[in-house]
Amino acid sequence: MTVAGQPAGVPLRVVSYNIHSQRDDAAALAAVVRAVAPDVVVVQEGPRRFRWRQRCAALAESFGLVVAAGGLPSLGNLLLTSLRVRVLAARCQRFPLTPGRHLRGTAYAECRVGGAVFLLAGSHLSTDPAERPGQAALLRRELAGATLPVVLGADLNDGPDSATWRTVGEGLTDAAVAAGAAGLHTYPCADPRRRIDALFVDPRVTVVGYDVVDTPQTRRASDHLPVLADLLLPGAD
Repeated sequence: MTVAGQPAGVPLRVVSYNIHSQRDDAAALAAVVRAVAPDVVVVQEGPRRFRWRQRCAALAESFGLVVAAGGLPSLGNLLLTSLRVRVLAARCQRFPLTPGRHLRGTAYAECRVGGAVFLLAGSHLSTDPAERPGQAALLRRELAGATLPVVLGADLNDGPDSATWRTVGEGLTDAAVAAGAAGLHTYPCADPRRRIDALFVDPRVTVVGYDVVDTPQTRRASDHLPVLADLLLPGAD
């Protein structure tokens, strides 16, 4: 874990994780998440079809967490929290459907932890380079209207040098860059050579530590490696 200075604030441990639609080693997946004891997990490629509510709940239980938002309404983006985090409100955003492509969107949850209130968000943009810019712009527009400090986990299907990354990250802090860990790659897990899984935070949020968890277990759990960050949220005035 790369560690920076630690000013005052409310601690929050975040995992952002594309779980590959649970096609891989489910036991390893649960063990990976439980081992790092996160306060929130932002899931991409979570349950979104048949019996999605039960499957989302079962996934959350396997992690030792509860469902905050997402699932089918946000097209597989799922926000999970520990009991330390109180969910105040939840909503979903759907991007316009391009014929022949997957319908995609974003999950949002307004949360309170300790004396801090924040907006947790999770999204997964298209693999189609012609479709991604429009989705990135819609996501950015929604985030720009937020008054609470934002914590966004997203599989952007694009790297930090892309227009997609710049659009979504406008006005936000790239947690990897803030922690001096921008060289850590997340995909594909067998030979990580791209950083397409982003964690962006509001400038009011302090990034204490950041890591991409690369172990034999994470390489069995999904085709992406999970992003792990320790944050300090600004407390209420």
